[in-house]
Amino acid sequence: MSVTGQNKSNILLESGTNEIEIMEFTINENLFGINVAKVREIMLSAPVKSMPHVHPAVEGIFKPRDRVLTVINLPKYLTGVDVERQPKDLFIVTNFNKLYIAFRVHSVVGISRISWRDIQKPDNAISGGTDGVSTGIAQCGDDLVTILDFEKIVAEIAPETSIQLGEIDKMGPRKRSSQPVYIAEDSLLLSQMIRESLGKAGYTNLHMYPNGQELWDALTQMRDEGTAPAEVALVITDIEMPQMDGHHLTKLIKADQTLRKIPVVLFSSLISEEMRIKGKQVGADEQLSKPEIGHLVSVMDQILNQTVSTGKV
Repeated sequence: MSVTGQNKSNILLESGTNEIEIMEFTINENLFGINVAKVREIMLSAPVKSMPHVHPAVEGIFKPRDRVLTVINLPKYLTGVDVERQPKDLFIVTNFNKLYIAFRVHSVVGISRISWRDIQKPDNAISGGTDGVSTGIAQCGDDLVTILDFEKIVAEIAPETSIQLGEIDKMGPRKRSSQPVYIAEDSLLLSQMIRESLGKAGYTNLHMYPNGQELWDALTQMRDEGTAPAEVALVITDIEMPQMDGHHLTKLIKADQTLRKIPVVLFSSLISEEMRIKGKQVGADEQLSKPEIGHLVSVMDQILNQTVSTGKV
């Protein structure tokens, strides 16, 4: 079953609506969710070739057609125990961070379209802080659905696929910059990694927010006090975030007569040709794919150097 039909078309036609389509699936009868934008296909589970020296949750690889896919046993990853594989198990084939990965699940329930405002960030007691894999709790009809942090799952299993500080080291000695950069990122782990990476790159005036809504509230408060946009040199935002996503945040900034000149960079695991259409429609100045932190720093250098030379800040 391919996820390229009417649902995907509808969500592409609308930009900045602050809505998300969630695919609900089960593991041991517990309900979990994934952003439909990450899903490329759902297929019946198939025999998998095991591989040596891999993470315990990695089943191995299989090749359904022309692409070799790594299979992650999501029940084992989440529970830590071997769960008997069933003939009716499904593979959810995903694409994010420029990676194609299949996740074993027990069943797929359906797709719900909801507002990001209907997704609450779990507190640390539930999410486990930086060690947890829940990015939000969604109210889908009568059900509460746990949204999993698939980027963190993959980063734990294969750290080389996540943000690498070594990319900054390769850039050599750098000047320090105190230009104010505002960042919206809901993942505690990625937020820490981004802060550390940009600090290492010389950017010392970073303002971090856990979602687009809180960053937007900060911007509008500064606007109303007469300090924005002068006090905001650049906004960097993830796309997937509870309360307000990055597309809606960008749309609000670019529609505001006072704030619209602030450059906005979308930095997300979801950047694809499809998503670039949406990003362009809402007015993003640049769109970069995680985990390419070196590319982000280069784009920041270019935008902020241009800002200084034109005297905008």
